[in-house]
Amino acid sequence: MDADSDVALDILITNVVCVFRTRCHLNLRKIALEGANVIYKRDVGKVLMKLRKPRITATIWSSGKIICTGATSEEEAKFGARRLARSLQKLGFQVIFTDFKVVNVLAVCNMPFEIRLPEFTKNNRPHASYEPELHPAVCYRIKSLRATLQIFSTGSITVTGILF
Repeated sequence: MDADSDVALDILITNVVCVFRTRCHLNLRKIALEGANVIYKRDVGKVLMKLRKPRITATIWSSGKIICTGATSEEEAKFGARRLARSLQKLGFQVIFTDFKVVNVLAVCNMPFEIRLPEFTKNNRPHASYEPELHPAVCYRIKSLRATLQIFSTGSITVTGILF
């Protein structure tokens, strides 16, 4: 591969995790009996609710805290969270949509070349760790951005960013 050739990398956001509060107590049994696309996990004390558009899965606790996963953008996550809050309002709860925030973003990208993981780890020692017996990828941590990159020998990179 030439040093002069420009290659565009496609970075694809695959998952956005957000959290919000309803500011009211939620009766999980009522949600499980009257809600649509619901799985009641009584032993754990939560309800899983799935929306088709946008395609998200929400974990609902009786305290009113809700975590939404599966969105592919921040806008889609907020739209899905609002749709979820509205569906809970239709079930009769006094839901107030508050404290929305994106807490995690996962993205993937493929490099057009393979990566020699032992050499890469040796050259980036304080930030990179590679234990081939435990995991097939190099774990590269960027503390200033609060991000972790999983770098595979095939050139595949998974980026996880934590946003608190």
